[in-house]
Amino acid sequence: MGAQDTRRPSKARWLLPALLVIGWLLIGGVGGPYAGKLSEIAENGNEAFLPESAESTDANALAEQFSDSNSIPAFVVAEREGKVTEADRGYLASVGQQAKNIDGVEQSSPPIPSKDGEALQMIVPIAADGDFTNAVDELRELTEQNRPPELTVKVAGPAALGADVREAFGGIDGLLLLVAGSVVAVILILVYRSPLLPFLVLLSGVFALGLASLAVYLLTDADVIDLNGQSQGILFILVFGAATDYALLLVSRYREELRDTEDRLAAMRTALRATIEPIAASAGTVIAGVLCLLISDLRSNSGLGPVAAIGIASALLASVTFLPALLALFGRVAFWPFRPTVGSPHPEAGSLWGRIARGVDKRPRAVWVASTLVLLVAAAFLPQLKASGTAETDIFLNDVDSVAGQQILNDHFVAGSGNPTVIIADADRVDEVTEAAKVDGVAEVQPVTERNGQPRVENGLVMLEATLTSPPDSTQAVDTVERLREQVHAVDGADAKVGGRTAVLLDTQNISSHDRTVIIPLVLLVIFLLLAALLRALLAPLLLIATVVLSFAATMGISALVFNEILGFPGADPVVPLYGFVFLVALGIDYNIFLMTRVREETLQVGNREGVRRGLTITGGVITSAGVVLAATFATLAVLPLLFLAQLAFIVAFGVLLDTFLVRSLLVPALTLDIGPKIWWPSRLARAGQPERPEPEEEKAAAGETSR
Repeated sequence: MGAQDTRRPSKARWLLPALLVIGWLLIGGVGGPYAGKLSEIAENGNEAFLPESAESTDANALAEQFSDSNSIPAFVVAEREGKVTEADRGYLASVGQQAKNIDGVEQSSPPIPSKDGEALQMIVPIAADGDFTNAVDELRELTEQNRPPELTVKVAGPAALGADVREAFGGIDGLLLLVAGSVVAVILILVYRSPLLPFLVLLSGVFALGLASLAVYLLTDADVIDLNGQSQGILFILVFGAATDYALLLVSRYREELRDTEDRLAAMRTALRATIEPIAASAGTVIAGVLCLLISDLRSNSGLGPVAAIGIASALLASVTFLPALLALFGRVAFWPFRPTVGSPHPEAGSLWGRIARGVDKRPRAVWVASTLVLLVAAAFLPQLKASGTAETDIFLNDVDSVAGQQILNDHFVAGSGNPTVIIADADRVDEVTEAAKVDGVAEVQPVTERNGQPRVENGLVMLEATLTSPPDSTQAVDTVERLREQVHAVDGADAKVGGRTAVLLDTQNISSHDRTVIIPLVLLVIFLLLAALLRALLAPLLLIATVVLSFAATMGISALVFNEILGFPGADPVVPLYGFVFLVALGIDYNIFLMTRVREETLQVGNREGVRRGLTITGGVITSAGVVLAATFATLAVLPLLFLAQLAFIVAFGVLLDTFLVRSLLVPALTLDIGPKIWWPSRLARAGQPERPEPEEEKAAAGETSR
């Protein structure tokens, strides 16, 4: 049992912590319910996130004048081994008649038989401005009523696909939070060996999430930012992971100070002064990195930037206000049953990390060369990563009706029937455009006509519908639309524009690929500038960024092997490498910030070599714990059965662990030791390996640190 504080804080000293805790209780009470409301305003369709400048956006807007209703098609498909029967046709026709009673469902088409006679399809338009998810659910229930024996019936098409995506994201505010919270709680109990401290840390994350959810909800509802299910899931994970990481750093330093001072409030002031700079720098780095997504032309990407930034800012605010106040009020009791007593030895020097630091110090060059070779070997597999896009039906990791129904359509009908690619062109060039559109992969091209059979003309434009031979969400269809655009754009005076579902996918993939080439260099530049300001050096930030980029390349190489050879994934969306880069570089640099700020602090007192050893020894345990927590929280994204989130979960979780155990633990310390004081160039630390008098702004950072 640890010694109790004998100095009772005056009312004035504990008033501020108490007020901060009360304030955050109010914030949690108001903001907490909004975490469950975010899914109500999230959008998940590609169309909603394309810019107005995208060709498909323009074409689809022009196509609206050729339609008398704003609807999304659902396809009721039926399949029987052998031939469908008259009873099957009657059943499907009856479904179409009863479907009119479902809110939002418009007049269905009659059952359409396949050429092989083994399947039927019926097109059911559903109003796009209503709750089409409920309509699809009711339609599916209707198809199960009086279904003939041995007849397979599924609801597919864009409406059904959208409903299945929404259902998959439905676990974000329930299952995801439960799993993430449970994982973090278990890890914290193992780290702290205390039943109370993990609860306090989790409470900080919960309140941060409440604040972030409230802000994101209000901004999304006011159309200031865009939110989709992916951004919502990433927000939850980021807040929990970041709040826990910052808490680990603060709690570790607080426990150090409690061994050196009897006054728990003084210990917290010293701990907060020593850790607020690296915590704020870490948060600032991530915020700056994710805000680079704002320049993306894809609104789903640009929307993630402010959503993630709000989450990190909320985690930072809770970690430097609520948690310090709570820990100050609880004092040593928070660490029960292993309360740190005044004068007790600091365990770090004799720990595993003390031995690792001494081992790195003995042969630094061999350590960083070996570490670099390991990363280079892993990075060699990077070209095998397939990130050119996948079919929409490939995004699910579980069995869903829309995918099964699409497979029936592919097996028995022209794959693109019922969901054609649209071409908008000048009415005077309709014949030339029709001929140009007959490219490989297009089954037929027909203009939308009036009742007399003549092409319908609206404002001098005509609309043609191109039926593709491949499923509209497939990579083959995307390639076909690319060829189609090339040909119709070449028709002089036609001003042809290609839209439709497949064109939306093509534009989304093209913009995502463009974003990578623009955003990645910007992220690197922004992070370099922040590190240079934090470390007051130029060489160290360059080396840190180089190590994290190499770690990212190694992570993507290993990911390619896992996705292709072990998990058998069909590919990846082009945005996966971009998100992986932004989060890994921003989050991976965090641990180097935690390490190198402590190394710099120690170097000011004992010189570069001993400073590196002390920095690694003291921060080894806490940074490793932080990395494990963040990796575990991101890994929980895989509980949602979506390909994108599963891939992002693996990339970030594996990459964070690689940064934690290899880059931060071995590569960076070894490089710092081998290069010597010159790594701090051009600061004064680069001119001598011995400690110097701290500059005025550094005196506070070094204050309160006792020699060990």
